[in-house]
Amino acid sequence: MLRITIHRGINQIGGCITEIATDKCKVIIDLGQNLPEGDNPAQDDKANKESIRNLTEGVDAIFYTHYHGDHVELFKYVPESIEQYIGEVAKQVMLCKYEILSHIPNNAPVKQEDILLLESFNTFREKQEISKKDIKVTPYFVSHSACDAYMFLIEAEGKRILHTGDFRNHGYLGKGLMKVLEQIILPKGQIDVLITEGTMLSRSEEEVVMHESELKQKATELMKQRKYVFVLCSSTDIDRLSSFYQAAQKSNRSFLCDKYQKKVFKIFTETKGNRSEIYKFDAECYYSHGHTNQFSKIKEKGFCMLVRAKHYHQIKELLSQLPEEQTLFIYSMWKGYLKEGVNQKQEYVKIADLFKDRVKELHTSGHATPQTLADVCNLTNPTTAIIPIHSECPAKFSDLPISEDLKSKIITSSTSTIHDFSKSMHTFL
Repeated sequence: MLRITIHRGINQIGGCITEIATDKCKVIIDLGQNLPEGDNPAQDDKANKESIRNLTEGVDAIFYTHYHGDHVELFKYVPESIEQYIGEVAKQVMLCKYEILSHIPNNAPVKQEDILLLESFNTFREKQEISKKDIKVTPYFVSHSACDAYMFLIEAEGKRILHTGDFRNHGYLGKGLMKVLEQIILPKGQIDVLITEGTMLSRSEEEVVMHESELKQKATELMKQRKYVFVLCSSTDIDRLSSFYQAAQKSNRSFLCDKYQKKVFKIFTETKGNRSEIYKFDAECYYSHGHTNQFSKIKEKGFCMLVRAKHYHQIKELLSQLPEEQTLFIYSMWKGYLKEGVNQKQEYVKIADLFKDRVKELHTSGHATPQTLADVCNLTNPTTAIIPIHSECPAKFSDLPISEDLKSKIITSSTSTIHDFSKSMHTFL
């Protein structure tokens, strides 16, 4: 009997864990850690070896949709005997990041044994079928705020389950989403269960969603107005980095980053850059803080500098040497980190405060809009169930412009297990 169990994720953003099992095989999709609140470390009762050993007992393989911590971070507690899978480029990015984190003095968040486990990960490519006993998993590319992200088609016992992972259609390659569904996945058979993210159901009223190309244009205009632009964005969001890189090129600004970011760019350029020119970062410049000659050159030309929270003191010193009216801080992350509340990150607020009124929020979500969610539901038209995960408001799926028949198939119970794929489906808590 085929079973789907949502261990975590139906009533929260992040920390997703989905199990799909037959009597012969068991696989898990994502093993994410709970997101932290603001500057506090993540609170997660599953972040230990005993809990994960119990959770993964009898599991044949774990598949990760992408490398964000709320989908992959608990990998370090998985027994070595269990195979773990992630995209080829995603693995490279994770290793790059974890190598840096492992060298943080004193209480490093990553240990050498974590890196060794990560190095043992199996990798896959788009459309590569992976069979585990009587379960077949096929990854398909999706656009997200992480490079090399995937949705999974899981086939077992004559049934087809589509797990979307995190996705959007307003990224540079987002238009391929519906084409893949229409031209590749659906012609091979109907979808029985759709497991889909719903992040924006609780954020759509507070976030302006624009296409990544529109964000690039706005960034270009800002850089033409101000000579010295500091940007805070995710260091592994390939689309966002491409937007600012292209904007710097169009405004004839030096594009500056630190050694870690330069390594990430090298990975992107050598892999994704071979498929699309927009992912070639071949003119970025490593900036060595305190290098007098280099500073003189970039001061004369102007720059777009990628910064992170740890750069606070360097930013402060640079600002003391630059004309205030020509400086600008572009904040390109979720606005919840700047607003007062449980999610506020003081380290981000401190940087923004350095610029006073010279702060511009320029961001677009890495997640599907409510309309895109509806489009995917309507197109896939699952026969049995729609399971919203990665959402604080799964009940809002019933407000989407989808048919009453589809609305009747939505499951929002926490820790749900589907045991019966017949028309009279049973759901147990």
